[in-house]
Amino acid sequence: MTVLVLAGVFGLVNGVHDAGNAVAVPVVTRALRPGTAVGVAAVFHVVGALAVGTAVAATVAGIVAVPSGQTLAVLGAAVAGALVWNLFTLWRALPCSSGHCLVGALAGAAVADGGFGAVRWGGLHGVRPVGVVGSLLWLVFSTLLAAPVSLGGIRLAKRALRRATRAVNRPMRGGEVVASAGLAFAHGSNDAQKTMGLMAAALLASGHLSRFSVPLWVVLASAGLLTLGTTLGGWQVVRTLGRRIYRLRPVDGLVSQGTAAAVVLVASLAGAPVSTTDVVAPAIVGVGSGERWHHVRWAVVGQIGLAWAVTLPVSAALGALFLPFWRWVS
Repeated sequence: MTVLVLAGVFGLVNGVHDAGNAVAVPVVTRALRPGTAVGVAAVFHVVGALAVGTAVAATVAGIVAVPSGQTLAVLGAAVAGALVWNLFTLWRALPCSSGHCLVGALAGAAVADGGFGAVRWGGLHGVRPVGVVGSLLWLVFSTLLAAPVSLGGIRLAKRALRRATRAVNRPMRGGEVVASAGLAFAHGSNDAQKTMGLMAAALLASGHLSRFSVPLWVVLASAGLLTLGTTLGGWQVVRTLGRRIYRLRPVDGLVSQGTAAAVVLVASLAGAPVSTTDVVAPAIVGVGSGERWHHVRWAVVGQIGLAWAVTLPVSAALGALFLPFWRWVS
């Protein structure tokens, strides 16, 4: 029961942290008012979580390969470690990858419990990720893909709009609304499944499920907690994404949001637990680089990159450190 509650809190904090992904750009470009943007994101988070299946949840649940009697302790330690790092980066107003947090913490807790053999390292089965290695390959691939795709997109848009007047901003803002809804849908399809995977694995380990599956109530609870977190909003992270990296215009918002939505949705369909945050941020960098690269605030990009690089080892260490504490209190 405690693991289920912790997994739910992780989903809630994930929603608070990642609220900026879908709402930052349309808010700062004035395509939507903050309240409306949060409402649109909340609705499409739920739709995405319900519509795309549970392939990501199965990937998350398949990372740990410990005896059933140890699974709950490993899951509890991992979620606690990922939660601590998520809260720290939220406090520092840094975009943070929940996917990195979770993969790292699960691996760290499992290694602390049973050594390296307690982790399913895996790889790729076609395009589908298996275990830690497959998940990390998709995390890196999705991050590296976003910047060049958005850079190419903004250059094509600039060429198409080179004779346009400022009147084009109005339909661009309408397109931003659609792209923002699409990104919220993709975010719900990926991040809500991380909570689903944790909850379903805990139910299986505790004997409440005879085989791995995601009950409907788990789907609804995961989507609802992610949505609730989104409505609470991490507005400091919104400012980081929307203003501190590069000052966005409507066309920039349309391209960056559209790019991020496409990349995350493809990952969800492949069963890859990627980071929406680590797709949105490089998509914004790509747009800025394609227009005025010297206006990109590279110091902020460096801070985000540092957080990206240290998240995996720090969350792994936290997962390992929480394991003896979890055994002591349980």
